[in-house]
Amino acid sequence: MSDEKTAGASAHSRNTRQQLITEYVFKAGSSSITELVELTGVSTMTVHRDVDELARRGLLRKYRGGVSAMPSTVFESNADYRMNVHSEEKMAIAAHALARVEPGMSILLDDSTSALALAKMLHRVTPLTVATNYLGAIELLKGVPDLRLICIGGDYSATHDSFLGMQSLEAIERINVDATFVSTSAMNTRMTFHQEPEIVMLKRAMLASARTKVLLMDHSKTERAALHRLAPLSDFDVLIVDDGVEEHLAEEMRSQVEVDIAEL
Repeated sequence: MSDEKTAGASAHSRNTRQQLITEYVFKAGSSSITELVELTGVSTMTVHRDVDELARRGLLRKYRGGVSAMPSTVFESNADYRMNVHSEEKMAIAAHALARVEPGMSILLDDSTSALALAKMLHRVTPLTVATNYLGAIELLKGVPDLRLICIGGDYSATHDSFLGMQSLEAIERINVDATFVSTSAMNTRMTFHQEPEIVMLKRAMLASARTKVLLMDHSKTERAALHRLAPLSDFDVLIVDDGVEEHLAEEMRSQVEVDIAEL
């Protein structure tokens, strides 16, 4: 085999192995290096190199002795991982959110998978104007009849599958919509949080651009915190959360905002 063919086969093998590692960690949430060595059948050093590359690409988070796809106070999960967790809860939340969308409205969607669940239902209430920086939502909505799609561009982030940066921020600040639907990675009964300051800035701009502000949160995000404060719960008009939320937390939240419980 020629050197060129050998290099090509090696790259294919590496890509296949890294895809296997990613899918395994996404499904399990986290894994030890030892587990990944057993999974792939390669050396510990090779697994470390693979994990280092996957961490550099923002797909996984490496820590001492292991790797994780789950969020922490300083690390947001990859969009592909978030797409597959609490999906039933997100669809129930989206159905309640859809009831707040009327034909003729203009709405703004953030790059959350909760907002993407809502995007999947918007064809039912056209005509609409929808603005978003989420590539997944853009791909989903681009062919919907009677839906005007405003694509918010900027610097593409593979981790979030969305457009970020100054261009995105300025585009959001130039529009005014009837409602914005956003989610974030963590909240308690008074405050919402996110791990990344750039994301915080964009979400705050989205809130400032909307007459009605709707927060979409599955119960797993409650009673958690992240590094940066996003906005007080009282800044939102409505919180939609699934029925997995503990009742005493829902009652405390009701002192800050209207709470809509989505039953599965």
